[in-house]
Amino acid sequence: MILDHKLAERMQFLIRVVRKECRHLQTTDQRLFAVQFTSDTAAQLDSDPDLAERVDAFASRYARLQDTVGDKLLPLFLRALGENPGAVIDNLDHAERLGILDSADEWLAMRKIRNQMVHEYIEDLDVLTSALLTGHAYVPVLIAAADAMLAEAEQRGWV
Repeated sequence: MILDHKLAERMQFLIRVVRKECRHLQTTDQRLFAVQFTSDTAAQLDSDPDLAERVDAFASRYARLQDTVGDKLLPLFLRALGENPGAVIDNLDHAERLGILDSADEWLAMRKIRNQMVHEYIEDLDVLTSALLTGHAYVPVLIAAADAMLAEAEQRGWV
């Protein structure tokens, strides 16, 4: 399917953004988790500005990539396929059926972790530690979903 000019421009822009966001998340993930992250590590956030910045960067980059892929690229991708994007859960289910995502439920779990990293860490360091470690484990899943969409777009000649 050949995309109209406006859709093609938006697709190409989002693909460039997703590639960049993947690289940035992977770099921050490697820097933050170069050593084991524990609740004791999280307790050092107030006294270690470099650690605090890495945690903030990880949470921000994780959330940004998930938002860009799930809330922007996926609906556009579905539109490019001639589908009518709908609610997020419907789009995720559709992406799962297309083989772009392994599991819509897993994507929603990744989103819940994102919300914990972004909103709850100030009050509870154990929640932050758990969310960061779970987010770290989900980075390959998130990158794989992005890569699958990018590969499909390339195969279809949209890039």
